[in-house]
Amino acid sequence: MKSRSHEQSLSDSRELDRSYDPLTGNPPSKCNKKTIKQRLLKLLPCCRSGSSTSSNQRSIADDGELSTVCYRPEGLDRLVQRTNFSKKELQVLYRGFKNECPSGVVNEETFKSIYSQFFPQGDSSMYAHFLFDAFDTHNNGSVTFEDFVRSLSIILRGSTTDKLNWAFNMYDLNKDGCISREEMTDIMHSIYDMMGKFTYPNMEDSAPNDHVDNFFQKMDKNNDGVVTVEEFLHTCQKDENIMQSMHMFDNVI
Repeated sequence: MKSRSHEQSLSDSRELDRSYDPLTGNPPSKCNKKTIKQRLLKLLPCCRSGSSTSSNQRSIADDGELSTVCYRPEGLDRLVQRTNFSKKELQVLYRGFKNECPSGVVNEETFKSIYSQFFPQGDSSMYAHFLFDAFDTHNNGSVTFEDFVRSLSIILRGSTTDKLNWAFNMYDLNKDGCISREEMTDIMHSIYDMMGKFTYPNMEDSAPNDHVDNFFQKMDKNNDGVVTVEEFLHTCQKDENIMQSMHMFDNVI
């Protein structure tokens, strides 16, 4: 009993003084002062070259301030409770997130850069912008590991209704509770831009607008020019193809 108490005390103290990573259980990688500053310059738009902030102003921040910028996520047990992932799965996801975003947060510019690697044949910037907004649940211009993993939990492990609600929220660009024709047009054009022009079979230039017309013909039950969440859920849940697509990523992790 005494030994277990000592081990627990040691674990608590290491978590408090951040001498180990609470999610991975491993010692954090050693970041010297130069490395921390380089990461900040890479991840924070305000610190990039061309910023209106002068280099002299940027150099005012001392090394102690820089070392406190790295974001620390919630405890592992709490994330297990708030998501549909196991501890082991969260640890794997966290390692990958930290590899791409060493500071613990990702801004939109970095998110777009990462996302573009999956669609080199097209321009994914606009779709990545919409996707980033959906992940940025606090609307503060950054996505933390908690933001990322909670949305991913819904997309991969959520109920059908949860997944559809998440998709609706993404399509509802101005968050007014309904999807307008303009919003869906922007979404469709961003998808076609992301896919690129060299697709097979070749698509007509009118394809995005044709998809928007089909979407509203199917979803807008009262023909008022907008699709509400009730209309969206009702139509999707009766569409066999959409229901099958909801389970496409069930076994990704």
